[in-house]
Amino acid sequence: MAPRASWKGYLKLSLVSCPVRLYPATSASERISFNQLHNKTHNRINMKPVDPELGLVERSDLVKGYEYEDKQYIVIEDSDLDAVRIESNHTMNIEAFVDEHSVDVIYQDAPYYLAPDGAMAEETFAVLREAMRKSGKLAIARLVLSSRERVVTIGARENGMFVCTLRNPNEVRGTAEYFGNIPAGTPDPEMLQLAEALIKQKETTFDPKNYEDRYEIALMAMIREKLKGHKPIIAAAPERGNVINLMDALKASLSQSAKPPAKSKSKADETAKPAAKSAKAGAAAAKENPLKANLLKAVGKSKA
Repeated sequence: MAPRASWKGYLKLSLVSCPVRLYPATSASERISFNQLHNKTHNRINMKPVDPELGLVERSDLVKGYEYEDKQYIVIEDSDLDAVRIESNHTMNIEAFVDEHSVDVIYQDAPYYLAPDGAMAEETFAVLREAMRKSGKLAIARLVLSSRERVVTIGARENGMFVCTLRNPNEVRGTAEYFGNIPAGTPDPEMLQLAEALIKQKETTFDPKNYEDRYEIALMAMIREKLKGHKPIIAAAPERGNVINLMDALKASLSQSAKPPAKSKSKADETAKPAAKSAKAGAAAAKENPLKANLLKAVGKSKA
């Protein structure tokens, strides 16, 4: 079955335009969802509209209303909405181009795929797509979705284009309320170096297949067991370790990937005195700054 387009119209750049179709890039249909049942009959509960004066009412009797004051509404008819016609109802008019990495991720909202609508549109579509790909730019345009005009970015993706709706600036909260009281002090250089080493150890290439929803998998396993008439197996959450300071944590993490080689007797004799001095120095450092002392210890383990 062919996917259903969320929006159909024209992609327009100056005097150049081509018909396009917009499709949702994600789907939540595979997520586990639950229905509300009565605890005795196990019948599914129907959510029906209720008027506080009339009781149950038919959905066909419902209309849209805008609350302009507390409990004061103005009725909006479908004909009123149809009368609100702007260009972006049926045209994605490209207004500007920006660097593809310049759009802050906090403004990015819902993702969509954009494809040409018919063979006649393919050549124009391909020219616009490749021009954006080679220039490394995203187009900024507008379109109306769900009775609301949305600002969107448009960029090349494989043989098609990728559209992302953007949140309105007044929907994004400022950071001062959350970050304002966080001190901006400079971390200890040695601890910072250890943290960077730990990051380096865990570097990889992102593959979403490696980060499947473990809760969803466990939930489905429980459901299957219940269907078989078995009691669900309750997986115990991992025990939390003792709270340790940052230096200890960094050292322990780094030392997990590198075990020190066994020392020979001769080497042990040679290093006995320096080791004793190091131990005294470490004890002194621990009194002054336990976090730094633990980091230094971790570095020693990782180098060994």
